[in-house]
Amino acid sequence: MSENLTEGQVLTGKVTGIQPYGAFVALNEEVQGLVHISEVTHGYVKDINEHLTVGDEVKVKILSINEENNKYSLSIRATQEAPKQAPKQAPKPKQSQKTVSGQQTSEPGFNTLRDKLNDWIEQSKERESTFKK
Repeated sequence: MSENLTEGQVLTGKVTGIQPYGAFVALNEEVQGLVHISEVTHGYVKDINEHLTVGDEVKVKILSINEENNKYSLSIRATQEAPKQAPKQAPKPKQSQKTVSGQQTSEPGFNTLRDKLNDWIEQSKERESTFKK
């Protein structure tokens, strides 16, 4: 174990091995850590081999240290600036065609029960008058 390594520390390491789930990075002669595939870069990584190769020197941040098991969790992504994202826009409401009292309208969204109640009462009265004849 190396006494001078701490969580949150950023340093340069060398990729010593690559697996489908991540890359092993040597921090010094004694200590090696794992960069999980989700910590390689911002965004989705399908194949880690497209981003790293054995022998690459990479800047990593120590996320956690498990002294008992001699395990170091590392991140390359944490040393990079997050990409700028366009501000999210609210989705535009879809236009729906509705029939209200026999008239077609193009109003977005749904009618509330209160809005529909008067229409239903009128429709009910019309049906009653039709059946009574």
